[in-house]
Amino acid sequence: MWSRPSYRMNEPETSTCLETAPAASPIIPVIFNADRVEIMCVKRQIPQANPRRPRLLDIGFVFGQVVRVASPSSAMRDSLLDLGIEPSWPFPPHLTNVERETLAQIIKDWASGHGLVVRPPPTAIAAEADPNRIAAVPAPVTLFPSGIARHAFRKGLAAQKAYNELYAAVSRDEKFLADIVKQVIDGDEFVRDLWAVHQTVKSEGYTQSLSLGLFRSDYMAHKDTSVLPPFDQLKQVEFNTIASSFGGLSVRAAQLHHYLTKTAYPLLQQPIVEGTLDLPENKAIEGLAGGIEAAYRAYGDAQPEHTKCVIFLVQGDERNVWDQRHLEYQLAKSSPTIPVFRLAFADILKNTTLAQTKKRQLLYSSPINQDAKYEVAVVYMRAGYGPDDYPSQQAWDARCHLERSHAIKCPSVLTQLAGTKKVQQVLATSRSENEASILSKFIKDDTPSATELWKTFTNIYPMDASEMGLVARKKALDPNQCQDYVLKPQREGGGNNIYGKAIPDYLNSMPESRWGSFILMELIKPEPQRNLILRNGQIEEGNVINELGVYGACLWDQKSGKILHNEEAGWLLRTKGDKSEEGGVAAGYGCMDSVSLTLTNIDIQEDMDAAAQE
Repeated sequence: MWSRPSYRMNEPETSTCLETAPAASPIIPVIFNADRVEIMCVKRQIPQANPRRPRLLDIGFVFGQVVRVASPSSAMRDSLLDLGIEPSWPFPPHLTNVERETLAQIIKDWASGHGLVVRPPPTAIAAEADPNRIAAVPAPVTLFPSGIARHAFRKGLAAQKAYNELYAAVSRDEKFLADIVKQVIDGDEFVRDLWAVHQTVKSEGYTQSLSLGLFRSDYMAHKDTSVLPPFDQLKQVEFNTIASSFGGLSVRAAQLHHYLTKTAYPLLQQPIVEGTLDLPENKAIEGLAGGIEAAYRAYGDAQPEHTKCVIFLVQGDERNVWDQRHLEYQLAKSSPTIPVFRLAFADILKNTTLAQTKKRQLLYSSPINQDAKYEVAVVYMRAGYGPDDYPSQQAWDARCHLERSHAIKCPSVLTQLAGTKKVQQVLATSRSENEASILSKFIKDDTPSATELWKTFTNIYPMDASEMGLVARKKALDPNQCQDYVLKPQREGGGNNIYGKAIPDYLNSMPESRWGSFILMELIKPEPQRNLILRNGQIEEGNVINELGVYGACLWDQKSGKILHNEEAGWLLRTKGDKSEEGGVAAGYGCMDSVSLTLTNIDIQEDMDAAAQE
């Protein structure tokens, strides 16, 4: 850490310069000009990038003092304090009651006008008060964007295409997935039944080799204290291969905060001047819809008597309707327009049939016009990810019906199985120097892509009877050690994990034979920030932690392995109270947020290196 230096004042004509007197620490002069900030660290000058749009500091040219830190991480704030620089107020600013109420009303109106909304939960509006389900309420959202270190954000986005390729390769390796299923099948009937669907269709023969993945890799920022100064490094929480939600609402949340920087924030008693915050654009709607469109085009021509379409497969009681609709509306902008229909999972067999051809094309009949038959090119699944979607054998028959068809599935059963937590654990397990990792089956260990992926992995253990599994069981059952871990089943959707001190009792409540269907992950402990959340019309204020999701769109051929479309497809920031364990917005735990990029020592060094090369 830098020790706090003493200062003497020097006043050149065009700037105010604070220089350190001799001290044990390196000389760290800090120069404040009217429109830029320059820092000398270890005798190296570090000019801030883009001086006309300060990302780190909003400079008040008054006797060399900083008026405000615009969007600091706690680490950056500590660094400034070590330099003797005291901001006059924090970010987010403290709000008066009038400001809180005014911001809340602005956000509610903007959200309602721009589709940042969800169907209300029963706790907000009773079912009998809205029998026709016409009500919509603003999605839970933060009043201010949250700070994410710029270098960490960029690395998360940069890793996504490699992750897309990795999971496309995993889904193609039937032998590998069969081994995964074998390890968890005794304690997980849902995985068993998914595998049975694949086996049934395989015995008959698949007719469609193309597969679409709209993925999301979720991260938290781990503070690496092994180096000085400490820095944020993204660690993967999970990788989602089915129903990766909130792409639509994440874009609207980012647009909301952009809007507030131009309208409401500058009017606060502690104003945030427009242009101070570095808010990256979010193109998740375009990116995810672009993946669906790529699959639609790759499908080829429909039979002459039919028109091609896309099916959004949804839950019958779906609350997160507008998030899905935003992708539909984006597809409607295509030329020619891509027909999109919503179909409840329970109505698959009612509204679709298979053509009596070798390809087994999936034909859809619209309830509006039963005479009109559409050939389904893409089935985009926003349902079917958990056991609740399969209450009967008929539901499993419906899933098999889809899998047998010639439609491009997003995802296929194999791709859904590739997203199990067991796959994540196996891929993240390192090997000795003389033994190749499982990851190297899909991406060579000595490549830059593999190096970046390894950096995102955290410690994950099996819960089986292997040597490593026995070590994990000891950790999970110990009342002290267990508090640093989370126990995860092979599930999507939020609300399924067991945390900390609840783990021992949970494990002891079931037969030991079922333990192998879980994985044990070391808890990632991000540094809390302060923010305010608007939820159900009420403002909550306090410390929060963030989870960054990065979307990917990938289209590949299961037979040849050829990748036809591979893109990073935008991002999502979800925020929850720092004492909350789960983070799912739809499950009622978190809220929507957006990113304000902050500069850390690493970012400043990157800017300095870039400037030196110019």
